[in-house]
Amino acid sequence: MKISKPELSFWQIFNMNVGFLGIQYSFGLQQSAINPIFLFLGASEEILPILNIAGPVTGLVVQPLIGAISDKTWSPRWGRRKPFFLIGALLGSMCLFAFPLSPALWFAVGLLWILDVGNNMAMEPYRAFVGDKLPDRQLSLGYQMQSLFVGAGILLANASIFLFQDWFGGGEEISGEVPKWLYYSFFIGSFLSIATILWSVLKTPEIPPSDEELAEINSHRQMSFSARFKLPFKEIAEAVKEMPNFMWRLSAVYLFQWYALFIYWQFITPLFRATMGFDTSQAAAQAAKMSTTYNVVTTVVALILVPLTMRFGGKKIYAISLLGTAVALFSIPTITDPVYVLYPMVFFGIGWAAMMGIPYSMVSKIVPQERRGVYMGILNMMIVIPMGIQTLTFGPIFKNFLGANSVNAMFFAGTFFVIAALLATRLRVTKEYQ
Repeated sequence: MKISKPELSFWQIFNMNVGFLGIQYSFGLQQSAINPIFLFLGASEEILPILNIAGPVTGLVVQPLIGAISDKTWSPRWGRRKPFFLIGALLGSMCLFAFPLSPALWFAVGLLWILDVGNNMAMEPYRAFVGDKLPDRQLSLGYQMQSLFVGAGILLANASIFLFQDWFGGGEEISGEVPKWLYYSFFIGSFLSIATILWSVLKTPEIPPSDEELAEINSHRQMSFSARFKLPFKEIAEAVKEMPNFMWRLSAVYLFQWYALFIYWQFITPLFRATMGFDTSQAAAQAAKMSTTYNVVTTVVALILVPLTMRFGGKKIYAISLLGTAVALFSIPTITDPVYVLYPMVFFGIGWAAMMGIPYSMVSKIVPQERRGVYMGILNMMIVIPMGIQTLTFGPIFKNFLGANSVNAMFFAGTFFVIAALLATRLRVTKEYQ
């Protein structure tokens, strides 16, 4: 029996999504500060992709497993999804506090693995949480509200990086040491990671499962430990086998989209060392300004995309947004002025808002309620598999085919976004989305 879900007010949907601010602040630091820290600790540009493999691997394993497990979880006191993003937020908070204190490259890489486990553990059930709470007619608003907090969290993270660099930076860079000005951004992230999740947990009750769902959950609890351990893997395999054709087509878009995004995040700091002659601190601050700019745009346009997708269809808005992101990546290496180079990020920000909202709202409408968690986990697998492929393949591509040139790397990423936009036009959506 399908549970009847009441419509929520704007502020109820807002409070439900506040926790995404802390999660995305952490991801913002990963985009703009983790790779500079690796560089400060002695990593070469060539090995940056493989050092980032923690994100794809943990996302591939953690998110679908947590999704499947949370589908079979219910506590009258703690709910279904909340225990998982509380534990994930606590792990992330501890790792963010420790990260800038890393004494060596190996230590920072190890922390990144634990941080990614925490972030993925928090994020996947959060995606399903929105689908659990909202009726179909409010799903677009719910996921675009998440997109707004994606922009706001990453915006705050990146603004803190270049502001603290401006206020407390300067001086000679010491090889093997993380500059003190980077500490403050991570300490703020450590606080926000847990505080914002607690806000949403305390402000938003979960909807109890139906009698049928509760009977299935109780039946699951009576299984042996061995059977319960195997069940999530079995459910993931069955869900993939029965996956809607729309999701298979979306996976092709995601292959090129997320491969290209990982290139951008890894090589934007090296790019500015090459095109503007910056040292690593200056380049990291400029990269943070880029990310701040596009996330300001994301925060502004996220909710504007809701009526646009309802009028023109999610597929069209999504494809156009991806093409705009390609234009931004083609433009960045050709601009050597630190102010003018921010302008292309308007297109990037619109694309990022679309990427963070439109696919989730479409998928949430076509998957069954009782499998929403596992399908949101599978959707994340479509993100991390391209990232994993990128970490394993792009180092040799960068060295042997792109001349170890970060400018060429950015052009390569732009080309992949063009391909993603073309594939997005092939997404077949039902009238429900149009």
